[in-house]
Amino acid sequence: MKLVRFGPAGSEKPGLIDNEGNLRDLSSVITDIDGRTINDESFAALSQLVISQLPLIKSDTRLGPCLNGVGKIICIGLNYSDHAAESGMDVPEEPIIFFKATSSITGPNDDVLIPRDSEKTDWEVELGVVIGKHASYITEDAAMDHVAGFCVINDLSERAFQLERSGQWVKGKSCDSFCPLGPWLVTRDEVEDFNNLKMTLDVNGHRYQNGSTSTIIFDIPFLISYLSQFMSLHPGDVISTGTPPGVGLGQTPPVYLKAGDVMELTIEGLGQQRQVVRQA
Repeated sequence: MKLVRFGPAGSEKPGLIDNEGNLRDLSSVITDIDGRTINDESFAALSQLVISQLPLIKSDTRLGPCLNGVGKIICIGLNYSDHAAESGMDVPEEPIIFFKATSSITGPNDDVLIPRDSEKTDWEVELGVVIGKHASYITEDAAMDHVAGFCVINDLSERAFQLERSGQWVKGKSCDSFCPLGPWLVTRDEVEDFNNLKMTLDVNGHRYQNGSTSTIIFDIPFLISYLSQFMSLHPGDVISTGTPPGVGLGQTPPVYLKAGDVMELTIEGLGQQRQVVRQA
């Protein structure tokens, strides 16, 4: 099942994508796509709907973030060995954990804003894991039972804020519009092999990132179990699992986003994002 949220920013409605790729309105069935409705019981009920009877929505309707009421965005740094190498950093012995502010969340095709005083705004296509069931001190074997589904994330970063100024990475990761989320929340039953999904990101038609989740260092069951030893995971939390090589920082010389640039990013089976960059 491919769940979406559509409509003007701040007043999105729940929907889904039918087998023909059409957007259908779910607002008569559920109030939103959030921590209350992304569980196995809710998905089972939705699967019984006669999808063709749901109202059609125009294809050019704005898509919002695929999940509302996100509790926390937990990010994993340097989780692809080749990305660590291009960043000039060692492969970590344990996952590097940082957070993005939830105020950075935007729709998958909304404009991305270059922050004031930024000279090094960068891109990162990442697989997002959406938690659908409370998890605390769980084992790897039980981890996937706590997953509602998956989505595309652009983990945008301001590298000077992140790496060249004192403090934690969070201030280089949390600028407004730095977490486009979606287009879809794809339920876990529709993702056959999350360990082998192609990932790409183009800027102005040039392919910079062309990777796969097959080169991830710490896989998803391990990450969920690992994180649950330090904090409880709640329905509606999102884990951004790291990026493959090809970020702007890793180019020779480095390449960073400028106003007017267009990013297009995809993850196999999870849809595409497209963002125009403009100055805040």
